[in-house]
Amino acid sequence: MKYLISIAYNGSKFYGFQRLKNYDTVQKRIEEALTIINKKEVTIKGAGRTDRNVHAYDQKASFNLDILINPENLQKALNSLVAPYILITSVRLVENSFHARFNTLKKEYIYKINTGPFSPFLQDYTYQPKSKLNVKEMKKCAKIFIGIHNFQNFVSGSRNNYNCIIYNIDFTYHNKILEIKFTGKSFYRYMVRNLIGAMLDVSNKKNTLEEVKEALNNPNIKKTFTTASPNGLYLAKIYY
Repeated sequence: MKYLISIAYNGSKFYGFQRLKNYDTVQKRIEEALTIINKKEVTIKGAGRTDRNVHAYDQKASFNLDILINPENLQKALNSLVAPYILITSVRLVENSFHARFNTLKKEYIYKINTGPFSPFLQDYTYQPKSKLNVKEMKKCAKIFIGIHNFQNFVSGSRNNYNCIIYNIDFTYHNKILEIKFTGKSFYRYMVRNLIGAMLDVSNKKNTLEEVKEALNNPNIKKTFTTASPNGLYLAKIYY
């Protein structure tokens, strides 16, 4: 039987989502729990990877079990084994052909920035800049990224294809926390953090809007920007 689960987790407690042999990861914890329930080894397929210290509200993963378990009971059993820093928020049965990654239609990421006084209690969950942000210039920078582009200068590592579509980048405040939400088809390694970094560089006058445009429009011209801290990044929602 194939299942799809929704997962929330505190990324500050793990070495990322993907399984690593000698480190504690979200995937490793869930697979260990499912193996206990299934009484046979289980491997899950995540909708995407998150790095160390990156959080999630709605990560997704699909997997097969040898036994049929009511989704509600499976959710309760999983949560009893993966607590306290992982929470399975939903479980449902899916078709055998379903794949958590390949069936994804779009994703949302949120980056949180504390614009108020420094707080040690927010350190693991937001980025806390040392100087005041120029949010107006950051919004101008964000508009440059909307649409289909080659994001080679904003991605870490080598790929065969750097093209990606970003549908929206929205700015909202919750008290003193600035939330920047990215909605797109897919995002590559460090991409959101590098886009945030470019916005911060513009805000800090380290780079200009024209330099950001040039890096986006001419991917063969190598240009690097700040990579924002992982602490403020959340995988917010996966759409199918």
